[in-house]
Amino acid sequence: MATKAPAQHAAGVHYRVECADPHAHLFGVTLTIDAPAAQQRVSLPVWIPGSYLIREFAKNLQGLRATQGRRKPALTQLDKCSWLVECTPGQPLVLNYQVCAYDNSVRTAWLDAERGFFNGTSVCLRVEGKTESPHAMEIVAPAHVGDDSARWSCATALVPLKADRHGFGSYIASGYDELADSPVEMGAFWSADFEACGVPHRFVVAGAAASFDGDRLIADTKAICEAEMRFWHGDKVGKRGGPKPPIDRYVFMLNVVDDGYGGLEHRHSTALICNRRDLPQRGDKKRQPEGYTTLLGLISHEYFHTWNVKRMRPAEFARYDYSQENYTQLLWFFEGFTSYYDDLLLRRAGRIDDAAYLRLLNKTINQVVQTPGRLVQPVADASFDAWVKYYRQDEQTPNSTVSYYTKGALVALCLDLTLRHEVKGTLDDVMRHLWKHSEGGPISEQDIAAALEAVGGRSYKAELARWVHSTEELPLALLLRSHGVATLEDPSQPAQALGLRVAEANGGVQVKVVLRGGAAEKAGFSANDEWIGIELPASGRKSQQRPAQAWRIAKLDDLALYLGDAAKCTAIVARDRKLIRLPLVLPTGATTWRLFSHDAAKVTGWLAGS
Repeated sequence: MATKAPAQHAAGVHYRVECADPHAHLFGVTLTIDAPAAQQRVSLPVWIPGSYLIREFAKNLQGLRATQGRRKPALTQLDKCSWLVECTPGQPLVLNYQVCAYDNSVRTAWLDAERGFFNGTSVCLRVEGKTESPHAMEIVAPAHVGDDSARWSCATALVPLKADRHGFGSYIASGYDELADSPVEMGAFWSADFEACGVPHRFVVAGAAASFDGDRLIADTKAICEAEMRFWHGDKVGKRGGPKPPIDRYVFMLNVVDDGYGGLEHRHSTALICNRRDLPQRGDKKRQPEGYTTLLGLISHEYFHTWNVKRMRPAEFARYDYSQENYTQLLWFFEGFTSYYDDLLLRRAGRIDDAAYLRLLNKTINQVVQTPGRLVQPVADASFDAWVKYYRQDEQTPNSTVSYYTKGALVALCLDLTLRHEVKGTLDDVMRHLWKHSEGGPISEQDIAAALEAVGGRSYKAELARWVHSTEELPLALLLRSHGVATLEDPSQPAQALGLRVAEANGGVQVKVVLRGGAAEKAGFSANDEWIGIELPASGRKSQQRPAQAWRIAKLDDLALYLGDAAKCTAIVARDRKLIRLPLVLPTGATTWRLFSHDAAKVTGWLAGS
C-alpha cells in the first residue's frame, strides 16, 4: 500500500527509533532538532487520545542525555514529563534516550524478540515550538532477525519517504499530532492488502495460529469498511464523480494473544487485540463463533471512529493537551453512538442476521439494566468522569457510574427509533447532517441537538435532558415494540438475582462486586469475600423434619441443588481469613430481559436502514 509523501517535507524534527535490546524490552530513540530554541523544552505525553486515563508514559523513559556537537548542554527536568535544554543557537540539538516497552496492549509500547509495537505518545518526545512543523521518523530494522523467511517487516500509516520492501526506513508526518496518532507494528506478521471503495487498506496480524483463515478475515473486513463508507457518503463513494472518503489509506494492526481484547482508533489506522481462538479458522466457513462476531464488532467500532471522534470530535478536543486530562461530556455520543452502529453495520454488511443482532442488543440492554450506577450518575457526567471512574474501575464502579459505551448506545437506539416512529428521518440522517455541517470537525452538544431538530422537525432537547443529563430510565420496551421487537422477562441467573459479580475458579466462589440494593448487600457481603458454603436450619413437621444442613459450594449454580425451596439460609464467607456467617434472604422475582421479533418486516426495515 503506497502513499506518496508530500512534495514539501523539510522536517526540522527527526526521530530515529531502534530496537536497542529486545530481550530487555528497550527501544533506543535519537531525536534531532535542527534549530532548537535557546531554552528548548521537550515533554512526553501523559495520555493517549482515545484512552481517557493518565498513564504517565514518562515512567518508561530512561537515560536521557543531550548533545550539541561536542558540547553537552545543561539538561533540567522540570516536572514528571518535561525537560529543559539550555542550547547554543544555530546548532542542532541531539537527544538520546531509551524507552522500556513492556505493555502488550494497544495503548503504549512493546518489544521482545518476536514483536515490536509502539505509539508515538510513548516513545516520541514532543518538541515545544515545533509541533506544527513536519516531523520525520526513521524506523530501523532490528539486527537480531534470522533468515529471510523469518525477517521482520514494519507497518504504519505514516507516509514513507524512503522505505525498503519490508517497510523499514524513513517516514514523514505533518506535525506532532499525526506522528503521535500513527502506531507502528514490527515483526514477522501476516499481512494482506485490499481496496474498499477505491481506498487501499492493509491488515496485519501478529501471533495468529497456523489454522487462521486470513481470506475470510479480509472478506469480512472489506464488507464492513465498504458498508461504513456508504453509510457516511452514499452508494457512489469512491466512484468516478462520487464523493471521496476522508482517508487515502488505512492500516489495521491486530495483535493476537491467548487472552485479551480491545482497540484504539487513529486517523488512518487502528490497533486491535483479540484472543487467538476468536480468529476465523480454515475449513470452518459455515460457522461464526461468538468470539469472531465480537472481533468483527471491534473492527466495525474502531473503523467507524475514522469519522466519529478522529475527525468529527468534541469541541474540547479541537486541540489535544498531552500534559493533562482533556475533559468532555460527549463520550456518550462519540463512543456510545459508535457502539450503537458497530453491530448495526455488521448487520448491514451482511455479517450477521436480524436474530444475531437482536442477541447483541439484548446483551447491551441487560448490561445497562443490571448496573445500579445508571440510577446514580447521568451518562453525560459519566463521560466527564471517565478519567477517574470508567478507566479506574474497582468494586464500586457498577454502583456509582454507568458505561458511556453501553448507555450511550441505548440513547442512540432510542433516538433512532423515535425518529423512525415520528418522521421518515433516521439517526443515520442525523449523523450525516453533523458530518456535513461540521465539515468533519469539532462539534458541541448544541450541534447534536440542532441536527436532531433539522432531521426530526422538532426539538429533541427534552429527550436529551431526560436520557443524557438525568438518570431517568430509557423507554426501551415501548420503542422496541413499535419497531417489531417484543420483550420478555426471564428469571435472572443466580449472580444477578443475588446482586453479585463473582469469579468461579478452582472450586471456589470469589466475590468481585456487590451490587447496590441487592440481596447480597443486605446480607452483608463484601467485595473480595470468598463464599465457602451455606447452612440451612432444620425445617418441616416433626414426622418429616429435614435436619439442619451445611454445604460447601464450588459455584453459584450449586445453590439451587442445596437450597431447594428454602427462603433463607446462612452464607459462610471468608474475609481476611476470618469465617463470617451472613443471614441471606433469598430473592424472588428477579428477571432479565429477552428480546424477540414479533414483526419481522418492521425489524428488517429498521436494521437494513430503510
